Amino acid sequence: MKKFSLLLIFSLLLFTACKKDHVDATSTKTLQSSINDMASSLSTIKQIKFNEALYILKTFGVDAEGDVNEVKALGKLINGKKVPEILSMADEVAQKNNIEWASTAPPSLGEMNIFGDEKAKESDPNDVKASSLSIITRPSADDGNGATAIQIIPKLVDNAGNPVAFTGAGLEATLEVFSNGVKLSTAKNLMTDNNFKGFNLRFSSLLASKVVDNKIDITVSVKTTAKTFKMSKIGLEVNPSALKIPAPPKTDSTAVPTDPNAVIDPSNPTGTGNTTDPSVTTVPATPKQPAADPKNTVSKFLNNVSSQNLKAAFESSNNPSWGSYESFSNPTSGFGSVKNVSVKNITANATNANSSSVNATYDVTDKNGKTTSLKVTFGLKNVNGDWKISSYKINP
Repeated sequence: MKKFSLLLIFSLLLFTACKKDHVDATSTKTLQSSINDMASSLSTIKQIKFNEALYILKTFGVDAEGDVNEVKALGKLINGKKVPEILSMADEVAQKNNIEWASTAPPSLGEMNIFGDEKAKESDPNDVKASSLSIITRPSADDGNGATAIQIIPKLVDNAGNPVAFTGAGLEATLEVFSNGVKLSTAKNLMTDNNFKGFNLRFSSLLASKVVDNKIDITVSVKTTAKTFKMSKIGLEVNPSALKIPAPPKTDSTAVPTDPNAVIDPSNPTGTGNTTDPSVTTVPATPKQPAADPKNTVSKFLNNVSSQNLKAAFESSNNPSWGSYESFSNPTSGFGSVKNVSVKNITANATNANSSSVNATYDVTDKNGKTTSLKVTFGLKNVNGDWKISSYKINP
């Protein structure tokens, strides 16, 4: 009997020793197994907070798209970590993202399982029944020279536009900021109820050179179990004096300027003494003259946008503020949202060998049927003999 008791105790100790007390991210299977082992040693309340911490890190602590990639990135982030370290990491991420969550607070996000599916359960707090999403925006943090930020508050509403009441959820809310069709920033937060404080977008986080006409567009999405709700606001005014302006590059005052036309003497590579050969005459290269009228480039661009031949429209431009083709052709915030363009007038302002300015007046109809009249100044530059659109300014 005594031998049997000792054998039983030994078996229990061996079983306990096999349980992992740290994350093993060798594979998704070992990741899940090690997390389950770690959770099983915690009290019920601690298990809930541990799962909440993993959800915070998976949603806001890694830069990845899609659940599978987020889980892989999470594994790399917490590999080898123990429960206290993971809770501490989640506290830091929550504080950085202004999320009202703490590892020492009572459970607040309902049932969280980073490996589970998103099918609604009877008690699923993320299965919020709503009709649409509304956005409240208001300037904030006035320093005497105007607002330095804008508060963006999304609310889930019913068919009548009234806020939907819910608590204990963990809804992923995402804010995307654009200007002239180019994405400037993305932020995420956690919406636990409809008293969500939203996002505080500081103008100092936006580069002044990227904000066109001191206006931005925003898109907010809120992900429930059954549906992702989206809402956009176009043409929000920003305070130009509060935008980010990079400091000028530092110059070395001790550096000796080099004449690019100087002839270097191989026997005197440091450049001391007389290094310029007076018999050598440097003739600057003459840029290739464009054969076409810059107005034709603008006309073709607008025709291609109207016919949704966006690849051809993008190839006729060399405009850094439009970013990649994906940003340019975005069906929500880019030229992909255009259904038709009706041109009224195109006139050239000033043109020389290297640059040109063209004014165009036209009506734009989007895919929702809304028509807007625009007066736009296109800046063009000579690129190897072809006119390319290099800037785009909407005039009042």
